[in-house]
Amino acid sequence: QVLMLYAYNTEPVQISNIKTFSSMSVFSGHLWIPLVRIISLKKKLSNLKEQVEILMQSSKSLSSASEPTGFFEQSEALKLCPSKKPKMSVAKVDLDEKTDEMAKRCLSEVKALLSGVPALSSSLTEIPFDITLQSIASLEDMFDPANGCIITEENLFNWIISLLH
Repeated sequence: QVLMLYAYNTEPVQISNIKTFSSMSVFSGHLWIPLVRIISLKKKLSNLKEQVEILMQSSKSLSSASEPTGFFEQSEALKLCPSKKPKMSVAKVDLDEKTDEMAKRCLSEVKALLSGVPALSSSLTEIPFDITLQSIASLEDMFDPANGCIITEENLFNWIISLLH
């Protein structure tokens, strides 16, 4: 079993004195989750993220095929910010049928783990938030037993906290 600790706030919080802090918008809790289910889900989320990356690349190559870009333009863009780590894409990805089903299975499993309902009764018929590379990466990080994550995407955040209640 793995102890999953979570904390979230629904409104911005300003702390002026840590000894007298009290807020109605800050929540925390814990869940015991079987390690084998976390490992399995993390692997499925990793595969989903890879599939989303492939879809993004194919849509980029289709849209940029009509735009002429020279080697000079590309190398100049790389020189402008060589030390900056590329940001994770927050653009909505149009899913193909296979990836859509893969996402629904993964999110159904997330729902089952976080809400404590059996996996069979938690099967999703639609995806409750926009699938982006960032949202899938956040979910993958969330189920990494060695680390954690901060979820900033509003729709994903709202879905996760709805499961924790």
